[in-house]
Amino acid sequence: MPRSVNSVASKARRKKMFKQTKGYFGARKNVLTVAKNALEKGLVYAYIDRKKKKRNFRGLWIQRINAGVREFDMSYSEFMGKIHNKGIELNRKTLADLAMNHPAAFEEIVKAVK
Repeated sequence: MPRSVNSVASKARRKKMFKQTKGYFGARKNVLTVAKNALEKGLVYAYIDRKKKKRNFRGLWIQRINAGVREFDMSYSEFMGKIHNKGIELNRKTLADLAMNHPAAFEEIVKAVK
């Protein structure tokens, strides 16, 4: 009995992978084993960097809030401690946006905290 290999499915898998590696440099785009390794590594980095993106944005928000409260002779940690004690439920993203784009509203929050 002849061996069944289902070349339709295996070709489809390869085609799908080569479609994802399109644009890669050299053999990374058209040699099966190299492309497979490059694709897997790329997907790992994509996963990791989706997590890193959240960290980076949090750091950016903290820097913006810090810059905003320095104008009122406060440090970031002092401001965040006081804002939590007062029970103001604003997250860092919102506070950073207010500090950057709406300084008057941010000033009111700082005055409420002081």
